[in-house]
Amino acid sequence: MLPKLKKFWKSLGPGFVTGAANDDPSGIITYMIAGAKFGLSTIWLALFSLPLMIAVQEMSGRIGRITNMGLAGNMKRFYPRWLLVFIAVLIVTANTVNIGADVASMAQATAIILPIVPEKVAAIIMTLVILILTIILPYDKIFTTFKWLALSLLAYIFATFTVQQDWLEIMRNLLIPTIIFSKDFLIIMVAFFGTTISPYMFFWQANQEVEGKMIEQCKPGRVCHLKPTKEGELRRLRLDTRVGMSFSNLITFFIIALTASTLFKAGIHNIETLKDAAEALRPLAGDYAFVLFTAGILGSGFLAIPVLAGSAAYVIAEVFGWSKGLNKTFTKAKEFYAVIIASTVIGLLIPLLGFNPIKALFYTALFYGVISPISIYIILHMANNEKIVGHHKNSRSLNFWGYIAFIVMTFSAAAVFFIL
Repeated sequence: MLPKLKKFWKSLGPGFVTGAANDDPSGIITYMIAGAKFGLSTIWLALFSLPLMIAVQEMSGRIGRITNMGLAGNMKRFYPRWLLVFIAVLIVTANTVNIGADVASMAQATAIILPIVPEKVAAIIMTLVILILTIILPYDKIFTTFKWLALSLLAYIFATFTVQQDWLEIMRNLLIPTIIFSKDFLIIMVAFFGTTISPYMFFWQANQEVEGKMIEQCKPGRVCHLKPTKEGELRRLRLDTRVGMSFSNLITFFIIALTASTLFKAGIHNIETLKDAAEALRPLAGDYAFVLFTAGILGSGFLAIPVLAGSAAYVIAEVFGWSKGLNKTFTKAKEFYAVIIASTVIGLLIPLLGFNPIKALFYTALFYGVISPISIYIILHMANNEKIVGHHKNSRSLNFWGYIAFIVMTFSAAAVFFIL
């Protein structure tokens, strides 16, 4: 049994890491707000969004693995330049704000556990640690670290079981959708889809598939021509992606269940700061749930921030044709790492200037909800274009769920304008 688990763990790749990174502090806060404000009425979204996530992420990964370049690289080659620049500006802007809000949330979590450390000092220290580790660690060490950090999200499963739950009621709400016709519920749905089906995930996984392929086939320091993609690679990609997205939404499910059974039931429906949410959770769920909750925020932030900064760097590097990749040293990809440093440092201004991270995270999710339909449509077009993917075009089922994702995210984007 143990050897099989080790083999399975070793087989997990970009899909698993991407799925775990999706549950960053931005996602956690959005799901907390959903659970606190509407109880179990939003938990069905975790199940409904799963096949949509899988479809879009699998297409993104397939495009990267088959073409040996990321989504931005393919857009540069086959689509109008203005479209690439438009998408790049939106992705980098949203990711930078998301990074800052994640750092702020991690700083608040640190202050909860270690009150003697000022939040701004904690934000600076964690930003420096993340940047130093991202730059100096070799790719295999970074990737292994990401996988282990993903397990920190299990804290939300453990925390949920420290509170008495009505599992029959939870399963009923999971399987039978509830829609409340109100502006607040619409806002929650838009933010939920925005943070769950996030554009930075598409760009990150595509590029990670390319890097993974290079690690598999190329020896360091030598010129390497990547081989055509085989069906076995795509089968592994498919399984990896499905495991990663299922893991992501399993965590989402437990976060909503935890906050619905504690904050919502106690009448605490409006969350202003992460600290308020954690301190409100403590008397309701106990010290164990409180510690697990704050630890989960820290672990998710250490995983998500390099992914956010990295996905922005991949996009910019492909726009300008720079050398890129976490498998390269700083001296061989200076511009790529410069984007990672710049986006992370600029994001750090959010906690240093005192912006409310809860609002920043929530509105970032709304912003992603607007960008997603454009990105998903382009991915669908790429994944069905023989000039790009050859004979590895989408299956009917992949196209079906991909177009459902596009329709859902288009309505979500349209709803933002109604909300505003």
